Amino acid sequence: MENQIALKVSNIDKFFYEPSKFQVLKDINFDVKKGEFLSLVGKSGSGKSTLLYVLSTMDTDYSGSLEINGKTLTGSTQNELAKFRNANIGFVFQFHYLLPDFSTLDNVMLPALKLRKKSKEEIREMAYENLKLLGIEDQAKKSANKLSGGQQQRVAIARALINEPAIIMGDEPTGNLDSKNTQTVFDIFQQLSEERGQTIIAVTHDDEFAKNTDRILELSDGSML
Repeated sequence: MENQIALKVSNIDKFFYEPSKFQVLKDINFDVKKGEFLSLVGKSGSGKSTLLYVLSTMDTDYSGSLEINGKTLTGSTQNELAKFRNANIGFVFQFHYLLPDFSTLDNVMLPALKLRKKSKEEIREMAYENLKLLGIEDQAKKSANKLSGGQQQRVAIARALINEPAIIMGDEPTGNLDSKNTQTVFDIFQQLSEERGQTIIAVTHDDEFAKNTDRILELSDGSML
């Protein structure tokens, strides 16, 4: 069963120290299966975004243990974590963080060029295939700043997929989108989970989005309900 676990969290505690000591995550324990589409919900200040940043390995100031694909990441150096993230985790944020003057295709290619595991031609082909998967291959040569908000978020998803990550993590991935584009993004995530077996963990305030995912994890005052 262990090899079916994409992510394992054990006894995670985290404190903030400014302006005074405050425990923001309290004894968090859960597993996420490979191919599962999971949503993290909770009121503002519940700790869900903080937890996502711990899960993403970008925040290492915690106690407890984090494993992704059977590899314990707690205690790794920042350089090791940066390499691991680029190869294994795709990110989709509320804001797309595309380079505005780069073409759609170039934006999607960037993480793979950084990883340097494939030739530029292979990466270009994969980037185009990802745009095709998301129905925006006709926008490949257009500058990112010429796209609509919904198109930009789809490009951000295509970019998150380029290194074939084990896990896609979303921080309010539909927060800036209207209901039609929110549904499009949800459908894309569901397709990736069901057809590609990709694990998706999304922090969301959108109850409708959350209730249609495979599982909901709710945080309240730093504790899992």
